[in-house]
Order: sequence, then structure tokens, then C-alpha cells
Amino acid sequence: MNEAVDRYTKIIADNKAGMHQGIYSVCSAHRNVIRASMKQAMNDDSILLVESTSNQVNQYGGYMGMKPAEFVYYVKRIAKEVNFPSECLLLGGDHLGPNVWRQEDAGAAMDKAHELIRQYIAAGYRKIHLDCSMHLSGDRGNPHKPLADHIVAARAASLCATAEKARQSSHRGAMEPIYVIGTEVPTPGGSRDCEEASLRLTPAAEVRQTITAAYEAFLEQGMEAAWERVNALVVQPGAEFGDDQVFDFDPEKAQELTHALDDIPNLVFEAHSTDFQSAASLKALVRGHFCILKVGPLLTYAWREALFALADIESELLDDRKASRLKQILEEEMLANPAYWEEYYTGDEREQLFKRMYSYSDRSRYYWPVARLQEAVQRLFKNLRRINPPPSIYSQYLPLEYRAWRSGALSLDPEDLAEYHVMEVLKTYAAACGMNKE
Repeated sequence: MNEAVDRYTKIIADNKAGMHQGIYSVCSAHRNVIRASMKQAMNDDSILLVESTSNQVNQYGGYMGMKPAEFVYYVKRIAKEVNFPSECLLLGGDHLGPNVWRQEDAGAAMDKAHELIRQYIAAGYRKIHLDCSMHLSGDRGNPHKPLADHIVAARAASLCATAEKARQSSHRGAMEPIYVIGTEVPTPGGSRDCEEASLRLTPAAEVRQTITAAYEAFLEQGMEAAWERVNALVVQPGAEFGDDQVFDFDPEKAQELTHALDDIPNLVFEAHSTDFQSAASLKALVRGHFCILKVGPLLTYAWREALFALADIESELLDDRKASRLKQILEEEMLANPAYWEEYYTGDEREQLFKRMYSYSDRSRYYWPVARLQEAVQRLFKNLRRINPPPSIYSQYLPLEYRAWRSGALSLDPEDLAEYHVMEVLKTYAAACGMNKE
């Protein structure tokens, strides 16, 4: 991982120097998405940044049912499957702080946040996003308004101190953590109420306030050396997506913001929710010093697209009684457990049915780990391998993959086809970041 950290920091420095280099961050725990990401990184001879959030992975398991060390083992096991070099893998922790425990009082919530940080560092994560922006039970002030900068900064700096101590007590030769600060991000996974009028870019003045407060808090904690490793700030650049619409980054509207870090050494922006941005917008983000591009739901959206296409091929060639019924099982599982989508998808029954399958928010991604759905995916793959469909049908349903097969770059194995569909998304990110060989 030392090589990955070195290459990551060089990308940051190159972007800061105006070289239009960047890096995309894969924010997904889906096995095949991670496999596809590793394949693309190998094709590009690049490092790969994979991140998990405190909601996904924490000391109590998170909704993935994994502690930090277990997630690291999971990702490294996938790396072995595809022969991805471990020295090119960089693991990041996103929104690490008290968010999961925000209903508790500050003392209890922060104690758990400190333990979260210890376990992330001990597991081998090295890119750490310190996020203490949320109100905790007992905090003064309006909970619907941002928490005071000095409180956010002081709590983040205390977590940084814990991370530094945890690194020092870990195995010899462990790389020092690299930090991301800042909190003004869209709702994870896309906005619930995505309206252009309400899409507020971070003002340049607020960027200065955030940095000043953080710097002073780090110094109060004796974290001067750690401050030198704070190399990214999260802001809202105006790139956003919601249930049925996408707002592309507008360089003109963000011009003042993109220059807010011009005289601050070693610090670039990190852009969240860049999913579904156009290729031109992604390139413009990197040129505007939004060096780190986070992507997640778009990758599982692409996986779903490919599986639906493969299911359509299956239905063309196989009796319904023997088919995987993948689409139907996904719908049944989402209806049986609506917790992951019902607050996001409004409308009548017909509209909600459409959104469960095709919404940009891709709430279906939470259901792929369900055992019954995993079985359906494997049955789909098994059926197609047994049927061995005529190549011409792939031209109808998966034309990009068909052309790759015709050129000799891809097999017609269904799992390879679906992963390639995810790789096509990542190629756009790699190109925007100057990481691809093509």
C-alpha cells in the first residue's frame, strides 16, 4: 500500500500544479463492481482507491455486516481472484465520525467515533475522511442548520489525534494516514429532493472559514505534522443527481469556488456524488481542482443494466419454468423489505415500480447481497453458460460488449460481460482523470 499512497499524493501534487490529473474513488462494496474496478485499474496500470463509509463498515458491523478488518480482508481476497497487485490498492474511510451515533449525546457518540477511527487505521485504511459535521444529542443550536465550525473542527482534530496514535501503535512501517476534511456534501447516494433552485454551491468564503477553523483546531491538538497530510477538502461543486434527473457541473458557476484553494499548498477538492456526470463535466471537475471524484451508485446501476440485458437474453431462449426470474425476484425482495427505497421513491404504484427498476438513485443496490437474489444471479449465469447463446443476440442487448468480443478483447461469459459493462463507466472516469492508457 505504500506505493499506492505515494502515487496518490503525486496525483494530488500534479493536479495542484495544473497538470489536470485526478483519481476516481470506488464507493461500493459490491464484489463484481470491485472486481471490475480492479480489472480496469490493471488495464490502465493505475492505482485503485476503494472506500467504505462509517454506515457500511464500523466496529459493530454496519449495514454490510463487516468490521473494518473484515472489509479489508474481503477486498484483498477479491484482489487475489483477479491478480490485482496489492501495492496498487489504497483503502479509504469515508465520513468517519459520529454520524452513525448522532442520536446519542456527544460524549458517547464521540467515544464510538474514536474507536471507529482506531479500527480503520489498525485494519490498514490510509485515506481518512474526518466528518464531524452532524449535530449530536445535546448540542446547542438549531439542528436543521450547520453545526458551528469550531465544534466541527475540534471534534475532527481530536479524531485525527486518535488516528495518529493508532498508526504509531500499529505494525512497523505502516504509512502515515492522509486526511480529507470538509462536510458539505449531497445526501449519500443522491439527493431525495434534487431541484436546481436548491442546489447550493459552497461559497468560496466558507471554504476559507472551514480551513481556518480546521487548521487552528489541529494546532490546538498538537497535530501540526498531521495537518501537512490534509490534502483534500469536501465541498458541493454543483454536481448532483436525484431520482430522475442529473445536474452537470457548470465551470462558469463554480469559477470562484475552483480558485478558492489557489494559494493554499497541497490542498485540492474532493467531489462527492459525481455519478451520471457527463464525460465533459468530469474533465471540467478535474481541471477545476476537484481532483478526487467519488462514484458509487452509477457502478451498481451499470451492473443492474447488464444483468437485466442478460435476463432478457435468457428469456428469449429459455422456458420461463427454467429461467432465473432475476427481475421478478429483485422486485419481490424490494417489496418484501421496502426500507431502502420507500422514502426515496414517491408516486403511484406504477411510478414506484419504474423507479425501483430504473431510478438514478439505484436503491436496488442494497438488495444484491440478499441470498435469494444472489442465487438468481448465479442461476442466470449458469443458464447462459449452458445455453451458449448465438453471438448475434449480444449485439441486440449488449452492443458495447459485443463489439469488444468481436475485437478479441472480451469473452462471452455472462459474468465477464456484466463486469465489462461496469468497466465502461470506469473508463470515462479514468479518461477524465488522465489515468487511462487509451
